[in-house]
Amino acid sequence: MSMKVNRQTVDLSPYPNLVVIYLGMRVNRLTGLKTLFGFGPKISGSVAAAPDGLLLHEFFLFSFFPMHLGMRQYWRDMDSLFAWSRSEPHRAWWKNFLRDSGGTGFWHETYLMQGGMEAIYDDVPKPVGFMRFAPVIPARGPMFGAAHRAAKPSEAKPVVSEEELYGP
Repeated sequence: MSMKVNRQTVDLSPYPNLVVIYLGMRVNRLTGLKTLFGFGPKISGSVAAAPDGLLLHEFFLFSFFPMHLGMRQYWRDMDSLFAWSRSEPHRAWWKNFLRDSGGTGFWHETYLMQGGMEAIYDDVPKPVGFMRFAPVIPARGPMFGAAHRAAKPSEAKPVVSEEELYGP
């Protein structure tokens, strides 16, 4: 006996500034396993602290070999995401990662309910997401920070400045 599909949807009207961010970490070298598994407890602790504006956090697996784990987060708005990403301990994690990716690659793609998208790919050896169809350019100058990439002007400075990372 066939049954009709139970179709449902959601009312997102209470979330006019919703931001969805997909994040991924891929093991590029054997040493990357240590880096990847070292971040797990840090991320879990950060989520358990319930940062203001984080509505939901989910983990998932992109692939087992090479190991490529992912997360999806829903944020109330971009300002909440910016505030959290510029606070400790995230700022320290990100700064350390950008100095040495520890045998991993990291990326994120951000989608905004009000329009706009942005992405960053650090030490990602094979194209994922937008990289698979859009031109890849250096994340330098105006393209260094997420706010500019998303075409959302903000007073928020990048978590780590271009000068801190590369020098003057």
